[in-house]
Amino acid sequence: MSTVAEQLRQAREARHLTVQQAAEITKIRTDHLRALEEGNFEVFSAPVYIRGFVRSYSTLLKMEVPQVMAALDQELRQTTKFAEPPSLSGPPGGLLDAFMLQLSKVDWRRGLAVLSAVVAAAGLLAAYLVWRHYQTTDPLSGLNPGAYHSSSNAAGESLPLPAPPPRR
Repeated sequence: MSTVAEQLRQAREARHLTVQQAAEITKIRTDHLRALEEGNFEVFSAPVYIRGFVRSYSTLLKMEVPQVMAALDQELRQTTKFAEPPSLSGPPGGLLDAFMLQLSKVDWRRGLAVLSAVVAAAGLLAAYLVWRHYQTTDPLSGLNPGAYHSSSNAAGESLPLPAPPPRR
């Protein structure tokens, strides 16, 4: 049985497509299509790219996608780079990693609605407390007792008279 790479190349040639035409249709780079047709999977950084590209390419070429994908999985298991799935347990992350993980789980639509409701409630509470403070305080409580000081020496004897109107 031929490899997935040979099947892809033969199917493309049977459809009379060039690599450039297939790249334009699938939006997969030509160097990636050539690597798939050569069976050079080492070009790709992760098997998810290989699987996605092969699925798109085999769909374009009207191949039996489930069979091609099963054959591809067998071939990937035989490679040294993609034989085992990458470890998800990796080195333990710090506090920042844990925080970022929790942030990635947040539904931002709901989170933004809840945050805006909390901010509005805090604003209303602050406005009420300020209003309540000014209602219960006496505005004259900080004033010292006042004393009247006369400007003239004759205190209380006479009031100043207005100036007479000018004569014409």
